[in-house]
Amino acid sequence: MRLSRFTKSRKAARKQPSAASFRTEIIADVFVPEDAEDVRFFSRKVVNPGRLRRFSTRDLRESLVALFYLAVAAALPVRWWAPICGWASRFRLKRHMRKEFPGYAAATRAVLGDGIDARKLFEALLAARHRRRMQLAAHLVARRWAPTIRLEGLDGLQAALQRGHGAILWCDQFTAQTMIGKRAIYEAGIEAHQVSVDTHGMSETAFGLRFLNPPMVHVENRFLKSRIVFDRDDAYQVTIRIQKMLKQNGVVMMTNTIHAGSTFTETALGESGWTHLASAPANFAARGKTALFAMSTFEMVPFRQYRAVLSPELVPAVTAVDTTRDGAKNGAKNIALQARYALLKRDRLMQALKQCPEQMMSWSRHERLTEAQDSIGIGAEEGS
Repeated sequence: MRLSRFTKSRKAARKQPSAASFRTEIIADVFVPEDAEDVRFFSRKVVNPGRLRRFSTRDLRESLVALFYLAVAAALPVRWWAPICGWASRFRLKRHMRKEFPGYAAATRAVLGDGIDARKLFEALLAARHRRRMQLAAHLVARRWAPTIRLEGLDGLQAALQRGHGAILWCDQFTAQTMIGKRAIYEAGIEAHQVSVDTHGMSETAFGLRFLNPPMVHVENRFLKSRIVFDRDDAYQVTIRIQKMLKQNGVVMMTNTIHAGSTFTETALGESGWTHLASAPANFAARGKTALFAMSTFEMVPFRQYRAVLSPELVPAVTAVDTTRDGAKNGAKNIALQARYALLKRDRLMQALKQCPEQMMSWSRHERLTEAQDSIGIGAEEGS
């Protein structure tokens, strides 16, 4: 079944759009008997790579915000940071309410129920986004900033590494994950590799790639052993690098963003919502003996206390796995096993969302992808 391309307008027919366009197709619907539900697999192929814009008005805003928070981090005590971020987040609130809130409200209510205060969650998310920018400034200039970061579930990860087949941390897009999540793993003595994209950061323009994104990448790299930059045109080489690191008993962090990979899955979430999950982590776990963990990082007290949570190892029920190691050795994707991993990850995501829904940067839409009229995801910022 072939779906229409994303966001194609009349103007796009006359001028090459800045955003890439894709053709998305359903690969398979896999029924998981023990959960009595389907997992839908999609392929996502580039139709038009788009063009790299030189500069955007958002670049100007992000530059001014970055300079402002650098000054705040350098000059003011930590107790002032959160109130300032809350104050700054209310600028352009009317525009956010008009452009982003309707879709956000529909998605959050579909997952968490009609009883939630969607506007309160949305305003809290805007403030959390600004605190994420402030975290970057604090890492750059606030030398005395030393937040308390509690990492839970480390014993399970260490036990998996003792088996010698490496581990994948499947990370959620909470606002604190980008920097604090990596820092938590680093301070626990784990040297991790991060799978990323070349546009990771605040902007996808030429100006953003040159000036706005490098500071964030620089800060994150302090806490990483290496960064694996995903190249859509040469995904095979990236896969080989990841496999090599896992064979060396390495730890690889993958953020749950579907935008870089060529395949992803769709599962039901909450009361009547749907979520999209990257398929790469489940694929690596299904192919071999690599341990798979879900990871979520929460901001408990702004700029003072953070909580990074590693789930117990995601292990499908042995009786449910209708696979053989021969298939994995031959390199064939075990899509049935991947579906079970996706549902295990979905369940952990739901638990995390109930704790801190206001810190989730990206919500999938309330309708299925085959029914959606526009692009996937709510929230302009992407973590990796």
